Amino acid sequence: MPEKITVAVVFGGRSSEHAISCVTAGSVMAAIDTDRYDVLPIGIAKDGRWVLAGEERLAITDGALPEVSGAGTALALPFDPDGPGLITVAPEEVPRALGRVDVVLPLLHGPYGEDGTIQGMLELAGIRYVGAGVLASAVGMDKAFMKLVWQAQGLPVGPYVIITDREWRLERDRKLDEVKQLGWPVFVKPARAGSSMGISKVSRAEDLVPAIEAAREHDPKLIVEAGVDGAEVECGVLEGVGDGPNEASLPARIVMTGEHDFYDFETKYLDGTSELEIPADLPPEVVARLRATAVRAFDALGCEGLARVDFFVTPGHELVLNEINTMPGFTPTSAFPQMWAATGLDYPALVDRLLRTALARPLGLR
Repeated sequence: MPEKITVAVVFGGRSSEHAISCVTAGSVMAAIDTDRYDVLPIGIAKDGRWVLAGEERLAITDGALPEVSGAGTALALPFDPDGPGLITVAPEEVPRALGRVDVVLPLLHGPYGEDGTIQGMLELAGIRYVGAGVLASAVGMDKAFMKLVWQAQGLPVGPYVIITDREWRLERDRKLDEVKQLGWPVFVKPARAGSSMGISKVSRAEDLVPAIEAAREHDPKLIVEAGVDGAEVECGVLEGVGDGPNEASLPARIVMTGEHDFYDFETKYLDGTSELEIPADLPPEVVARLRATAVRAFDALGCEGLARVDFFVTPGHELVLNEINTMPGFTPTSAFPQMWAATGLDYPALVDRLLRTALARPLGLR
């Protein structure tokens, strides 16, 4: 029998999306083919400690969000050109190696994981990993630079205003005037967060400052986007196999079924007041343009592995790019695996393809 491939699944992390990362990891680890892969579960606690994960609850249960406790065996990732791996670093114990790690699956969402930080560490350690590299991860995480790159590539992006921490402290009135010129409603977002954390829909001027302050609890840098009259539609992208082209899934349309008027954290994960229409009920020509534009958006940032590209589709079937997620959620209700299942790639096959793509990738500059 061929030797098994060791996959280190890293989850948790220091961002506000810690719990969603845990749920993603629980779903992915349940789908990995254990006849082919040995799984090494590694949790990152909210304080940044790396631990060998054990019996953590990795699901949302009765509204309670999961969390890496940090109580497991502490780990470190040294550079070893002869065989990358992990070592234990428990107090008052001699460090010991846990064996070779062939590939890392960094199921981290948000800052300190999805933003190029862990990708840079893995590059330094000489370990292959699933997903986008350092630059693509960083640009994909920062909605301001993401939109600048897309605009430079001639891709359709809606009007927006960036507010940095310094601008908010020193030029508040000017930035508020810029936002008001976008018209109402606007969406106030942390520039470097996901899972709809800290997002507010603002329909009148008196609510703008409280929304900005709420977003600043997640990130001192903000983006304020003009509201777009259109359906929210998502499309998954996968790196091509071998030298094959990058591929886009069938798209999904988000359908709101409750009282919320936009796709926020609660509707995504807690109260079940949204549904995914897969495939989206759109004309074939629009679907084809969506899929082609999703791949162009992926390529423009130099992404690898996978991404989910989010759009608005106007009543006239114009496309407006919203954002990209270089490590999309893999929870049972997440759009990314559901879109690929509808396209013909089920959950276990999807995870296997991501691992095989990462293992085939050369180390170093590419």
